[in-house]
Order: sequence, then C-alpha cells, then structure tokens
Amino acid sequence: MQDQFRPELKDQFGRQATYLRLSITDRCDLRCTYCMSEHMTFLPRKEVLSLEELERLVTAFVDNGVRKVRLTGGEPLVRRNVMSLFQGLSRHLANGALDELTLTTNGTLLGKYAKQLVDCGVKRANVSLDTLCPEKYAAITRWGRLERVLDSIEKAQEAGLHIKINTVAVKGKIEEEIDDLIKFAHGRGMDLTLIETMPLGDVGFDRNDQYVSLSNFRNELSKRWTMADIKDTTGGPSRYVRVGETGGRLGFITPMSHNFCSTCNRVRVSCTGTLYTCMGSEGSVDLRDALRSSESNAAVEGLIRETVFAKPECHNFSIDETGTSGIKRHMSFLGG
Repeated sequence: MQDQFRPELKDQFGRQATYLRLSITDRCDLRCTYCMSEHMTFLPRKEVLSLEELERLVTAFVDNGVRKVRLTGGEPLVRRNVMSLFQGLSRHLANGALDELTLTTNGTLLGKYAKQLVDCGVKRANVSLDTLCPEKYAAITRWGRLERVLDSIEKAQEAGLHIKINTVAVKGKIEEEIDDLIKFAHGRGMDLTLIETMPLGDVGFDRNDQYVSLSNFRNELSKRWTMADIKDTTGGPSRYVRVGETGGRLGFITPMSHNFCSTCNRVRVSCTGTLYTCMGSEGSVDLRDALRSSESNAAVEGLIRETVFAKPECHNFSIDETGTSGIKRHMSFLGG
C-alpha cells in the first residue's frame, strides 16, 4: 500500500502513532529486580498470541501508518521459533512499508541469533545492561551471567548489528556504574542510554528507594564529563548529548522527571493482543478477539484507530517526596 493511501493513526491531540512496541512474550530467562518479582506467575500459553497472529497484528498497524516496529518482552528471544516472526515481518522492510524492525533484549541469546537477525533486515538492537561487575550483574538479574551477555554483544557487532546499551538508573547503583559504562559503550562504538525507573508492578522494593531523577543526575555527570546537546534521534524518547572525552552519544529517557508525552509517537501491544496507547495508563483494548473472530483485519484496524484516537494526553504515574503513584502490571508484560 502506497504511503499516500495509508491511513494515519492520529490521536485527539494531533499526535501521530508511527512506532509500535510489541511484546511477544511475558517470559524471561532473568528476574531483574526493577522489572520482575523473583517468583513470577506467567500467562497461560493459550492466552498468548501465536507467531502467526503477531505477524498479522503488525501488518494491521503497518497498513495504518506505523513505520517502526520494536519487538520486546519479557525477553523476546526466548520465544520458541522467534526467527520465523522476524522472517515474516521482514517483507514489510523489503517492500518499503516499514522503515525499521528492531528489538530490545537482555542480550543472553543475542549472539545466537545475531546473523539471522541481520539477514532479516534488522540493523540494530538495544541491550539492557546495568553493570560491568559480574557479581553485581548476578544480584541485579538474580541469576544472570555477565560474561554471556558481553560475548553476545561482541558476536552481534561482528554480525553487523549496531548495539545500544540501555541502563536503568537505580539509586545507589548507577552512581557507581556510570563512568565504567560510558567508557565501555563508547570504547566499542555503542550508544549508552540511561532510563529512569518507573513504578510498574510489585517488584518487592519501594520505588522511592530506587528512583533517580536523571535531570539532576546529568548535573552531577557534567562535573566529570563534557556533554553537549545534539539533535540526533533514533525515533524514540531518548534525548542525546555528545560526550567530549569519548566522542560517543549518551541518551537520557526521563518519563518521570521531564515527561515527553506531548511528542509521544508510540503505542504498545502486549503478547495477549491488548493495545495500550500509554505505558503509564491502565486504559487498554483487547484486539485478540477481533483478530481471532475473522480472517479480515477490518475489525482489528477499526479498533486500533478508535483506541489511538482516545489516547490520553499524558501518563498517570509519578514518584516524588509524597509517595509513588504507579501501575499494577509488570514491565515484563508490556515491554520497556
């Protein structure tokens, strides 16, 4: 379908949704302390969309103006036969309907699939990494092995993937890790993006004890690093600076201290086919029944357009001195 004939997903505030973040599983091979509780109860498999249904759902979004798709989880690469989904979606890249197909991963399996991902047209991937200390990594992820992730990153770069490191800024940890992470990422030609922790799900910790305002943290960083604002963008909410000492890019994602709701171009769909127009809102609509009740995408596309139009103006969660206002679902259910 030519762009001039494709509908646009615009909300009531005039924002256009061009970026779909699709969770393809709520399962993960790690249990990061800011993302999951240690003993998670995962969804029954029958509630999760099949790979064929996921591909069809992406097509419905692409046919309505979405230009970028990111597959998330949980951990997307733990999904059985996941490469068949990437292969199916690659046709949208080949015909020009989609500008980018990418993923966010914890990195444990990235080395295994890197070459296949490149063959499917994937050019870059985000890898979640919060420390370069093996013992701290094991504590944060509850049972992960750092050397496995570092080896995967090396193999992914060798395969031709551009890697961006994502680091969640957790109080008492990020202050100790940031300098080494900047040197590590920039020394290997990778961007580094810091993300404020968000009050999503019960993780067994008080979110106020974890939260760091990146707006304030940047001021502390500027005492050690020379940072100049740049206009570079990767299509998401990250705002970048160029670090003078390394020449690399450092990004800041600040949903709590300085929200970017007015320019939001994203929608999210869970692995059960539930559409959320905002990560920080409980409002949602089920697309699964419409998807499964007809071979046509017409009903699904109608629901998508109606739901995107009703997208809220801004998110509903906050972390401040008065307490935490959050969302009950875990981040692993919908992806970061």
